[in-house]
Amino acid sequence: MPMEQNTSEAFTGLEAAIVLIAFVVVAAVFSYVVLGAGFFTTQKAQETVYKSVEQSTTNLLLIGNVYGLSTDNAAITEIRFSIGLAPGAPTIDLTKLKVVFSTPNTPPIILTQNATASSSTFTTKEGGAGSSLDSMTKNQQIEIAFNVTSVPANTQVNIEIRPATGAALPFSKTTGSTITTTNVLS
Repeated sequence: MPMEQNTSEAFTGLEAAIVLIAFVVVAAVFSYVVLGAGFFTTQKAQETVYKSVEQSTTNLLLIGNVYGLSTDNAAITEIRFSIGLAPGAPTIDLTKLKVVFSTPNTPPIILTQNATASSSTFTTKEGGAGSSLDSMTKNQQIEIAFNVTSVPANTQVNIEIRPATGAALPFSKTTGSTITTTNVLS
């Protein structure tokens, strides 16, 4: 009988060793899968961070003053200002640029680029002259001009420039207490 007891104990030990090896193999496979998923997630997170940094930084700069033009010295009917690229910014597609204009008395109007300015489109000309441009590169100053519904004196105007990629460039200006032919909005 002692022989049978040793044999069954031996098989129990062998079975335990097999089960232990199976647990180790399963744990190794599981850890490999978890590490692979972790590396994949880390790579995707890194891509997301780089993309969000690219989109959150504005590539546009307001250059100089914002002008309000009037034909009758009673209200501003056209807005003009110049923009440029921030140092190191990539070329911007002006055909995808949007300009949002509003006042406290008017709802926001989204303007798109066109060869002629109107109340729903804006022009993009280098230095204010020539034909409308489709893109802006470094060291260029692009004048944006668009028509607006009559904006009276002492009115705040809100303008937001939205490029296809990158952060928007919002700014607010106020018309002067007296309207003349050419007005610098402050």
